[in-house]
Amino acid sequence: MNPRPTEPHPRRWAALAVLSASLLLVAMDMTILNVALPEISADLRPDAVQLLWIVDVYSLVVAGLLVTAGALGDRWGRKRMLLAGFAVFGLASVAVLWADGPAEVIAVRALLGIGGAMIMPSTLSMIRSMFTDPGERATALGIWATMASAGAALGPIAGGLLLENFSWHAAFLVNVPVMVVAIAAGLILLPESRNPEPGRWDAWGTALSIAGMVALVYAIKHLASDGWTAAGVAAALLAAAALTWFVRRCLTRPDPLLEIRLFGNGAFTSGTLTALTSSIGLAGVLLILVQWMQLVHDYSPLQTGLALLPMALAAGVVSPLAPAIAARIGARTVLAGGLAVSGLGFLALWTVPLTYPWVAFALLLIGAGLGSLAVASAVIMSGTPVEKAGSAAAIEETSYELGATLGVAVLGSLASAFYRSHLPEDAAAPVRESLGGALAVAHETGSPALAAQAEAAFTGSLQLTSLYGGIIILAAAAAIWRLTPARLDLASAQH
Repeated sequence: MNPRPTEPHPRRWAALAVLSASLLLVAMDMTILNVALPEISADLRPDAVQLLWIVDVYSLVVAGLLVTAGALGDRWGRKRMLLAGFAVFGLASVAVLWADGPAEVIAVRALLGIGGAMIMPSTLSMIRSMFTDPGERATALGIWATMASAGAALGPIAGGLLLENFSWHAAFLVNVPVMVVAIAAGLILLPESRNPEPGRWDAWGTALSIAGMVALVYAIKHLASDGWTAAGVAAALLAAAALTWFVRRCLTRPDPLLEIRLFGNGAFTSGTLTALTSSIGLAGVLLILVQWMQLVHDYSPLQTGLALLPMALAAGVVSPLAPAIAARIGARTVLAGGLAVSGLGFLALWTVPLTYPWVAFALLLIGAGLGSLAVASAVIMSGTPVEKAGSAAAIEETSYELGATLGVAVLGSLASAFYRSHLPEDAAAPVRESLGGALAVAHETGSPALAAQAEAAFTGSLQLTSLYGGIIILAAAAAIWRLTPARLDLASAQH
């Protein structure tokens, strides 16, 4: 029998504003760096592997630590965990001032990942505990999810505005004042909450979850980019062994670190799959698209951010309306339909001429589809008992982060392979390494033909990546239609 609902927190909407603002910034941090990558490359000269690590290490660390951070928050206190995460995030952002090489930037991004892992599950768990009315909770979760999708879309725009007037360091330093304000507001507005009966701490499970997730992401990155190397295969085997052992422990313990049994609910599984696949497509294609705008079409960072504005506007318009639309036509239709619209947007980038009006049209479709997915969190929570909210939050956030890593690693590696295959085999290493390197060599040697060939190869890689991203998302839409209960009512979530 579920515990009797408590009175809703009197300052719950003000507290939601603090949680949503912090999530917006963390989500922006996943994509804001895409706009700064060319400037970082020009300044620090990272090789291709270092460049992928600068992008990927944030998601890798977050994915590895989310389960542990969520479980610790349940024991230590979700407010304490959240405020500590704000502090780590802010301090890591200041540390970029001392970064003068690719390794230091990767370390800063890893520290940001630690802070992000402490912040993200705490926000969702606190919303679950503060909003006891099912209708209010669905609205609050819709706002929360809107901030996540809006942050991913607004990241490149904010990055462009900053880089127009400042160095690439500004993409990190912008976090600092927001974190200071969030800590001050959180101390005043946020209530403390924790699991009153957390059970025994599973130290072995903690080690297995971290080792398994880190090894999994490492294996995905290196097998996708380097093929079947010894290091990649060893990481894959370690991930399979550690995660299998972790799942077995969670299924056999009365107080598991992560409640794996939640996947027995179709609504929960469909919401999680939505988070995973939407992140795969967005992270993978956006990484290539931003570089294509800047390097092929010579957009400035600000122009690139503004060029991506149709996606942000569409997501911002559709997201607040998604819960109401779901109440009318059903959550299943909104989830599967939203993914299908996004998938068609990705396919448009593959089929239409890549002039800006057509690109803007594709971005509108992608943004509208992502906006309709604002109900995904509510769908996940509708299939989750209150006492398991922490596990649900950790699983959802892990899906988003793992999806982002998969998108960059798999789709990014696919794009790199296509790019290299359409260049002469005897081309210089910098030419085959990246488009930025090819353009630099073409400029130094006075070879416009080389620049044109490299730009055409990179454009083809964008189209191919968009095709595969669209196929993945459309396949997920079909699966979600089958998994989600037809009569799922978000306003009647368990409480």
